[in-house]
Parts: sequence; structure tokens; C-alpha cells
Amino acid sequence: MGEVAVMQSEALQFVCKDLKHMNLNEVYVPQSNADYNPGEESSQSTEHNKINDMREKGYMQYGCEHYRRRCQIRAPCCNEVFDCRHCHNEAKNSINVDQKHRHDIPRHQVKQVICSLCGTEQEVRQNCINCGVCMGKYFCGTCKLFDDDVSKQQYHCNGCGICRVGGRENFFHCYKCGCCHSILLKNSHPCVEGAMHHDCPVCFEYLFESRNDVIVMPCGHTIHKICLKEMREHFQYACPLCSKSVCDMSKVWEKFDMEIAATPMPEPFQNKMVWILCNDCGKTSHVRFHIVAQKCPNCKSYNTRQTRG
Repeated sequence: MGEVAVMQSEALQFVCKDLKHMNLNEVYVPQSNADYNPGEESSQSTEHNKINDMREKGYMQYGCEHYRRRCQIRAPCCNEVFDCRHCHNEAKNSINVDQKHRHDIPRHQVKQVICSLCGTEQEVRQNCINCGVCMGKYFCGTCKLFDDDVSKQQYHCNGCGICRVGGRENFFHCYKCGCCHSILLKNSHPCVEGAMHHDCPVCFEYLFESRNDVIVMPCGHTIHKICLKEMREHFQYACPLCSKSVCDMSKVWEKFDMEIAATPMPEPFQNKMVWILCNDCGKTSHVRFHIVAQKCPNCKSYNTRQTRG
């Protein structure tokens, strides 16, 4: 789920003030021709352009399927070199690796990186100490994250302790849920403590560090967006964790009403009463039994379960 980028312009732009409104103390007037050296200014400009050209060398030409970046990392756990932490985790958690040797990289403990252009190994920094190339347009010294593709709008969330994508202005951190949510949910999201700090109930990937889109269901539990879509394709409309409906089911309940009205129970069962628990509102009720389903008299939902006869 899970990094937001601070967009950095490649060159500073200075906007000239209107001379009519400029204080004379702000205007530099050379006292003699000796104060002005056009050759020196041109030399400095050329040198500045060379530095910028070097920093931009290899932009978006290096990296892996996870990140476009101009460096590799040395894993502190196994001392091996990988393109990124995801490449390490995929390799070291492969089915071909002995189970007792499988592990994830401690991302915050990465100390050494290798420049992809000149091969210089060095401490974690944004620009190579040898060739000067920028190893990642987006750089987070805390997460040791490098990424040239800043269109992801990466940003570091202090609450989460990791980088996220999508733009800092589009998300807020909920300290009860322990994760970032869309700003659209700031005053309306159902707050579940540690909502993101568990595995997806469908695919069992750890949601807090997942790179796939995660959404909050009406009950407050979280799930991969693609996993929820797959559930609906298989006609599963209840949260796998608490069984509450994950969408508006009112039209479905109307069809249940028609089905039950068209299916009268045999005479021995017409007056049979049972106790039910509604998964949607949590109310317990004593209702008439029907082979199709039992309706909650409180919220009119058929998402119920029989507790006793």
C-alpha cells in the first residue's frame, strides 16, 4: 500500500521583481568594469550545467521491475547485492530456499549502496561520491529508498514509519488504525485499531507493507482491492473477518423477499420459530423459520445466522 513523493524541480527558477517596486538597496550596481566578469559567469554556468548533466545521466535506464533507480543495495542480513528490497525478499523467500533460511530484509538497516553507473560502493546517500550521479530522484534516508519515477508521488509518513505513494496531500495518518487513509475518509472511516497490521484475509499478504492497492470495507477491516473484486466475482459479499456485508445489499434482500413469498413452508414448519444473529447490525431476534433465509427485523438484512431453534 503501500510511499509518497516530494516532487523536486530540476532547476530553481528565479522570478524578477518589477523594478518600479524594487528597493534600491536590493539592486546591485557595479562600481567599475572590474566588478563584472562575463567570462567568469559563463564559466560558472557551464560548470553548473555539467554537474546537472552528470546527475541526470542514466535517468530511468536502470533498476528492476519494482523501482527505476541508479543503484543497488547490499543486504545487511546476508551481505548480498540486490536491485531493491523486494528483489531480495522474493529471492530469499522462494520455495527453492530452505525454510529456515528464508527472511526479509530489514529495510531501515541498509547501510551500503552500489552506484549502477560507476560501481562504487558507498554509504547510503542520494548522489554518488565518485561520479556524482543522482541515484534516485526520490530519496528517503530513513527507508533507504531510491526511485527515479517520481510520478508515484512518494512521501515518507512518520506515523507509519515507511514511505508511501499517492501524494501526501491526498492522505492522512490515523493513529488508531495505525495507517494512512484517503483524505476522503478523514471524518467518516470506521476506525479499527491496527486495521492494516494484519494479512489480507484472502491472499494472506501483509497489508501494511503491500505494494498493491488496499481498501477499507464498510466494517472497517482492510483487504486488497483486487482480492475484494475476486470475491465479488465468486458471489461472496461478506467480510471474511466479521461477516458484515461489504456493499449495499438492499436490492438483493428485495429478491429474497419475493423468493420467500413465493415459497411457502410446509404446514408442520409454518409456525416454527428460531433465534438468529444478524451479521450486519449485531442484533439477536426471535423470528419465523424459513428454508431460504431468516430476515432481521431490525435492519431488514438477510445476512443472518441461526443460533438456536
